[in-house]
Amino acid sequence: MSVIQITKDNFDSEVIQAKEPVLLDFWADWCGPCRMLSPVVDQVAEETAGVKVGKVNVDEEPELARQFGVMSIPTLVVMKDGKAVDTKVGVQPKATILAMLSL
Repeated sequence: MSVIQITKDNFDSEVIQAKEPVLLDFWADWCGPCRMLSPVVDQVAEETAGVKVGKVNVDEEPELARQFGVMSIPTLVVMKDGKAVDTKVGVQPKATILAMLSL
């Protein structure tokens, strides 16, 4: 499944109402570590069945960043049943991201 751009307009339908776990990647264009993590997040989206992956640009969606208390980027949040169940800050290896999704 491809990565979805998450905005405040589609957040409820794509994340809160999702039947599957959702991995949210909070990032920004100017963030070097975010650019390092992005291909890994893209791989997880392509290779992992039953998971939705969304990216939230913190410059374009500051309300969502505030809602999740994002103070540093990249920040990864796993959502299940409309609730945040795991959060990691900083560049993470693919194995860690997959482990977050297997809660």
